Amino acid sequence: MSRPDGNRSVLTEPLGDGVAKLTLNNPPLNLVTLGMSEQLIRALEELEGDGEVRAVVIAGAGDKAFCAGSDVGEFADVRDRVVEKKLAQENRAFSGFEELSRPVIAAIEGFAYGGGCEISMACDLRIAGEGAKFALPEVRLGVVPGSGGLFRLPELVGPARAMELMYLGEPIDASEAERLGLVNEVVPDGQALSRAVDLGRKISRGPREAVAAIKRGVRGSLRSSRDASVRLSLELSDHLFKTGDCEEGIKAFFEKRAPLFQGAPEEEHSKEG
Repeated sequence: MSRPDGNRSVLTEPLGDGVAKLTLNNPPLNLVTLGMSEQLIRALEELEGDGEVRAVVIAGAGDKAFCAGSDVGEFADVRDRVVEKKLAQENRAFSGFEELSRPVIAAIEGFAYGGGCEISMACDLRIAGEGAKFALPEVRLGVVPGSGGLFRLPELVGPARAMELMYLGEPIDASEAERLGLVNEVVPDGQALSRAVDLGRKISRGPREAVAAIKRGVRGSLRSSRDASVRLSLELSDHLFKTGDCEEGIKAFFEKRAPLFQGAPEEEHSKEG
């Protein structure tokens, strides 16, 4: 796993207890550049191959923004072939958060605008500082959220609210985002990362295969028919009932103790602030 390096726009580092941190490192606004998209793809591939990682937390460098969207300065160079030069790569990068077999938790402080909001929506859980702001303002540039916003926002808040937010392009605060279902939890400013890491460590103590199956099942149901979702649920359950973690869970239940799943940390260590 790569270590923090000021020359990189995406950093990864282990935090212990099965949790890895991924940082969008283009302060102060952590804008999405063409280079950042490429680095996100590589970082997620690296995390997928790291057997020690059981949960991933993503945050923005500094406290001004999680990510304030795309670097508009690059638009002149990509407008002629925007899909080929920019959007295809962004969609691949952002979809990587959904495709990663580990849970991904976004720790959001400050602005989550445009592509930053789209990144957060591709994560599994979202924790926001109370001062965070969310917006998909692409309509003001005469375009649409082309890297997931058009379909992920309706999944989270419903089609009518999603269209309202995208038609107007106006920001909403963290409390409104929580009310709409865009974020899971609002915490005091400066505490989103520590809360996200805490959740990641709790998840890491669970059974790895069952956690991965939950993510696969939920994500799959959003793109499938009810019959296909039932078939996937049965397939996942058939496999999980034959695992050592299932055997341990049943044994621990009858012995009235906490289960110790394979490779899981036994207790929570110090939190990351």
